[in-house]
Amino acid sequence: MYVNSDVPGLQQAGFGKAIRGLCQRLKGKQGRFRGNLSGKRVDFSGRTVISPDPNLSIEEVAVPELIAKRMTYPEKVQRHNIQKLQTCIRNGPNIWPGAQCVLKKSDGGYKISLQFANTEKVARELIFGDTVERHIEDGDIVLFNRQPSLHKLSIMSHFAKVRPWKTFRLNECVCNPYNADFDGDEMNLHIPQTEEARAEAMTLMGVRHNLITPKSGEPIIAATQDFITAAFLLSSKDRFFDRKTFTTICVYMLEGHTAFDVPPPAIIVPRALWTGKQVFNVLMRPNKQSSVMVNLDAKCKSFTASPGCCPDMDPDDGWLSIRNSEVMCGRMDKSTIGAGRKDSIFYAILRDYGSDQAVTAMDRLARLCARYLTSQGFSIGVGDVFPTSQLDLEKKRLITKAYTQCDDIIATFKLGKLEKAAGCNMEETLENSISGILSKVRQQAGQYCIDTLSHHNTPLIMAKSGSKGSTINVAQMVALVGQQIIGGQRVSDGFQDRTLPLFHKNARQPDSKGFVKNSFYSGLLPTEFLFHAVSGREGLVDTAVKTAETGYMSRRLMKSLEDLSTQYDDTVRTSGGAIVQFQYGADKLDPADMEGPGTPVHFQRTWTHAESLTLNEGEPSLMPHEIQGLCKSMLEVERERFSRKGLLRNEELDYEDCSDYAIDEHEGGRSFLRSIESYINSLASKVGKVRAVAGFDNSNSSVRNAIAQGHINRTAKISATTLRLFIKFCLEKFKKAHVEPGHPVGAVGAQSIGEPGTQMTLKTFHFAGVAGMSITQGVPRINEIINASKSISTPVITCPLLNNQQIEAARVVKARIEKTYLADILHYAEVEWSSDGGRIILEVDTDILAALHLGISVLDVAQVICSHKKLKVPPEDIRIERARILVNIPATREMPRRQRDTGKLKADESTDMLIRANFLRRQLPSVTVSGHPEATRAIIETTEENTHRVLVEGQGLRACMTTEGVIGTRTRTNSVIECGLVLGIEAARATIANEISDVMGYMGIDSRHMELLADVMTYKGEVLGITRFGLSKTRDSVLHLASFEKTADHLFDAVAGTKTDNLEGVSESIILGQTMSIGTGSFNVVRRLGIRPADLHKKPTLFEDAWKAEQLVRKAKAKRSTNP
Repeated sequence: MYVNSDVPGLQQAGFGKAIRGLCQRLKGKQGRFRGNLSGKRVDFSGRTVISPDPNLSIEEVAVPELIAKRMTYPEKVQRHNIQKLQTCIRNGPNIWPGAQCVLKKSDGGYKISLQFANTEKVARELIFGDTVERHIEDGDIVLFNRQPSLHKLSIMSHFAKVRPWKTFRLNECVCNPYNADFDGDEMNLHIPQTEEARAEAMTLMGVRHNLITPKSGEPIIAATQDFITAAFLLSSKDRFFDRKTFTTICVYMLEGHTAFDVPPPAIIVPRALWTGKQVFNVLMRPNKQSSVMVNLDAKCKSFTASPGCCPDMDPDDGWLSIRNSEVMCGRMDKSTIGAGRKDSIFYAILRDYGSDQAVTAMDRLARLCARYLTSQGFSIGVGDVFPTSQLDLEKKRLITKAYTQCDDIIATFKLGKLEKAAGCNMEETLENSISGILSKVRQQAGQYCIDTLSHHNTPLIMAKSGSKGSTINVAQMVALVGQQIIGGQRVSDGFQDRTLPLFHKNARQPDSKGFVKNSFYSGLLPTEFLFHAVSGREGLVDTAVKTAETGYMSRRLMKSLEDLSTQYDDTVRTSGGAIVQFQYGADKLDPADMEGPGTPVHFQRTWTHAESLTLNEGEPSLMPHEIQGLCKSMLEVERERFSRKGLLRNEELDYEDCSDYAIDEHEGGRSFLRSIESYINSLASKVGKVRAVAGFDNSNSSVRNAIAQGHINRTAKISATTLRLFIKFCLEKFKKAHVEPGHPVGAVGAQSIGEPGTQMTLKTFHFAGVAGMSITQGVPRINEIINASKSISTPVITCPLLNNQQIEAARVVKARIEKTYLADILHYAEVEWSSDGGRIILEVDTDILAALHLGISVLDVAQVICSHKKLKVPPEDIRIERARILVNIPATREMPRRQRDTGKLKADESTDMLIRANFLRRQLPSVTVSGHPEATRAIIETTEENTHRVLVEGQGLRACMTTEGVIGTRTRTNSVIECGLVLGIEAARATIANEISDVMGYMGIDSRHMELLADVMTYKGEVLGITRFGLSKTRDSVLHLASFEKTADHLFDAVAGTKTDNLEGVSESIILGQTMSIGTGSFNVVRRLGIRPADLHKKPTLFEDAWKAEQLVRKAKAKRSTNP
């Protein structure tokens, strides 16, 4: 009972509180391991409601004065701060800025509480070396956290700004990483208590060092909601200001501390006017002393490409072009100043000029937008969603037309004349047709609504700028709500063949199946309101269910990957030294430093930036061969660094030989140099084409024409200065992107996959137009992958075809793979009795046999029947007559034992023959005559390029790969275990990475995180799931395993097996309170510091510190008892 009180059959003693055994006290979320050792309640922390303050810097957090007086920081008294600390002591604990107590350097370090002491006397007696626990003051380093802490950006360090009132206040730009809003959210504040902790918090956890997410390298701290709306309005074409208003806006933005140069007005006559775009010029570069020169070309949210039209001539001002911090065209919206885009203004400043300039620009934008929107005004009212009479007429016309089409289709369906779609039955064809018609109604009515609304309509402004909502939300408010979807289809019949009692049975009209023809403005009918409420409830239930699943998934990922880190030899290892990857991501690059899509440099933007910085009309353009020669000479030094050498004799090998790319540590660098050369070669090719059009010979520069040369300089000029600067930028960014030794790539990868998992759904993806064919997606699919499940819910094998252009060839391959039963090709089957016995007559429908493209004859079918083990039909009992197969039933044929037992056969021969006939009649239709036994079914999928491939539902990868007509080398399955058994562990690793990418690819997760997870699951040579079983095979630490699951079992096994824990991992270090071997704990000081060997000793663990303190207390008590 005292060891495990949950053992069945134990009687609890007495009538008091139930006894909790040792196991119960250790295990579970509230147990000692998870509740007290892995995570602890702390002092020097505060919690209250949060509210916004755009006037704060994104690095600051406003701390209420009440909290600032309760939380303290121990500051040592030095020559430079003694006067300040004396003032704090005189103010005492109740006046800010004050102090709570003083720890004296002498006399054993006793503490003087200032609540009751003579503060004046304590201040006079303050000496150097004393410690004053003072109140929090402006500029202190604090840690700010919001739960749930899904990723490392959920806790960051800020600078305290003590303010009145009782809420924490922060800049709205920082809400995104915390996932915070201001509807009552509460956040936590922690005060680091040592200078080392403050230094690490400021350097590693500071806001300016976490502007981008390590998940994908995209900016995560950026403008949001009202800021985007204000910037959108301010940067529109019709915003003009006089000098007074323009300079006032700039002063608000710069807080009056920064000198700024007023740019020349955009309009001079009849009066000088400045545009709103020029305000952003001042924001990026206030004066000529500023070094920030932003160069950017980016699509705005509303940009629509027009064939034959330059993007910067977009009539809707949807293309942003910036040259040397001058906005040429375009509007500011979510795509250009918001989070999640690598072609935003702040991201360009961050990459080219560092985080300090990016933080400064973001602070300016927050002050500018908040002030501008306050003075300008921006509100929404009922008039903004009032539909015009033309919109009402257009909506009625569209609905009437759609209802007529639906009635025609329903009438055709009732007559049984509806043509079935491929892979669907008639009912599914009807639903797909009606859904398609009704979805077009909302789309067309919504588009008409958007086109007819005023450009000053506030909901439309919010949707177009990306600050909140979308055009669909606007259309639902003004035009119509549209079809309600529940479970991926129209509202199903749940009330005796109808959705509601007021409809007829089997009614399929739009109104009876969840189509809402009213808008939110006009109001919903009672039935429409109910359908809309049911559809909304589905989302709430989905959110509630997936929260627990994604939380457990994230915990398993973190426990399995937490101790993985990069080492100084560029390998990724566990805390025990096991190698998981020889190079992180195969190229040693940090995902947080990827400018382009998975590459450390965005070549086009970097070239534009270098070109704008070195613009010089007097410098001549290089010819193509000069461009290539200069590039080659500049990269020669780098090529020597990445030269290829033999492993045995260290001899020089061919630089371009890529046969050993998987094991060569320098292949990532060589690949990057090739990408630079490839881009520069494309530029040289463009110069060559322009020169040819202008009439220049590429190899002869003696003949020149001023007009032609001017055309070249305007369209394709490449100067030597620009080229050198471009290559310099590329090499610097590549070296900066190298992942640092000690970087906890495992923990970052786990959170990068786990945190987006909270945004996934629990639904399945249905193939369009294919009945019942679906693939599990979302959280269930991720669980299947990381659990390494042997049996998955929807196994699908994708078979590319040798002839993918002709549908007939695809049908032939489909027939070879898909199981075809004898019942599918029979015209009829009957039993015929005669005086000499009985026989079963099977007539094969030859037309169906030919239409199915099975490639078999009636003789083949007969041979299949003979070879079927269960039927036990010998060849002499089968006769073929044209398309008929005759199966004789002799009276003495031995029956299967099961049939004899269940049928209770008698000795009578007629009974024996009858049972045999019934047995064959039941079993023969289910005989498989063609196809692979493990394949449930196969379908033909037609892509947008009108090519075909076969999708097989079920197992049997080996059989599908060897099927004639299938490209076996490109055949893949979504079953990780089957892929590993057929193709090996490397194929299983690739399948894991590809499947996770297929499920979560749209979330922008860097492929390096997925590949690391795949390597963790396969580096032992077998596929191991991210479960307690997989973890126990890859980790030996008792504390690590006990802190995850099955705590008592692991501890008992460790005791029984006398296991030793080396205490090297993250979980073990947290439990014992010692420094872990990742991050800043991954290295040691090797420089001589003049310390004696006697001064060096191992840092005591948490338990050793507690034991030492207990011994001191016991000695003190013993001393007092002996000397009363």
